[in-house]
Amino acid sequence: MPLAVQFDEYGDIDVLKVVEVDRPEPGREQVLIKVVAAGINPGESSIRKGLLHDRWPATFPSGEGSDLAGVVEEVGPGVTKFAVGDEVFGFVNTRSSHAELVVADAANLVTRPNNLPWVVAGSLFVTGTTAYATVRAVHLVPGEIVVVSGAAGGVGSLAVQLASNAGAKVIGLASAGHHEWLRDHGVIPVLHGDGAADRVRLASDGGVHAFIDAFGSGYVEMAIGLGVAPERIDTIADWTAAEKYGTKSDGSAAAASADVLAELAAMITDGRLDFPIAATFPLTDVRSAFRVLEQRHTLGKIVLEARS
Repeated sequence: MPLAVQFDEYGDIDVLKVVEVDRPEPGREQVLIKVVAAGINPGESSIRKGLLHDRWPATFPSGEGSDLAGVVEEVGPGVTKFAVGDEVFGFVNTRSSHAELVVADAANLVTRPNNLPWVVAGSLFVTGTTAYATVRAVHLVPGEIVVVSGAAGGVGSLAVQLASNAGAKVIGLASAGHHEWLRDHGVIPVLHGDGAADRVRLASDGGVHAFIDAFGSGYVEMAIGLGVAPERIDTIADWTAAEKYGTKSDGSAAAASADVLAELAAMITDGRLDFPIAATFPLTDVRSAFRVLEQRHTLGKIVLEARS
């Protein structure tokens, strides 16, 4: 029987378990995928802990995961885009991608380019579409200055590059250990933590036009204090502040499409976008993967591998 990650109650990492489940069956316009790689994301931790119960409640036993890449195992009625054996990547909206076999809507899948690594393809959806949406939301004009918090994380590491590709001058808030990577990607690194606002003012000569908050923990307030207009601020981590100050909160849902995934994949394969992978773990060691993720200090993505 195939394996899948599940949890039966809200809680910390120890509620996660890998269990045998029945083989899923694809319905109309769906395909069954043998998963090779699947990304993990901070939002999945928050859902598991019950922190997002009011917004996205879990039904137990709950699976988890949106990102995936793998090989088509079976096609359902009405599927003409893919055939058994095709290599694909994309997403599900059923919290089920952390598994060996997953049913996905064919409309949410893209053919995997040969030069797109499995671990990248399998973890591109959430962070890629979120970064895409955040940059689009703040309407950058070439030459403007944008600040990105959490600039070396999964979303932030892509947002800084997409913003730079749009012609903006990018300031990235991150820990000192990630500053070299940011410099190498054309970003002005600024140390996060106490005094960060003053350091941003110095780096920007006092003028910031837009702010992308990929971390939370008071960065929306910082952006307001820096004089950024609320409509030029986008946060994916602090909905309370977004409501209070009238900022944007566009995330993955605002750009969730196969077309955007294909566009991002093309950027990666032709060298316009670097997609850093922090670490990989076998599916059966999902607890260790989330233990590293929840430290919030990794550069890039953490990925589960469902097969060797």
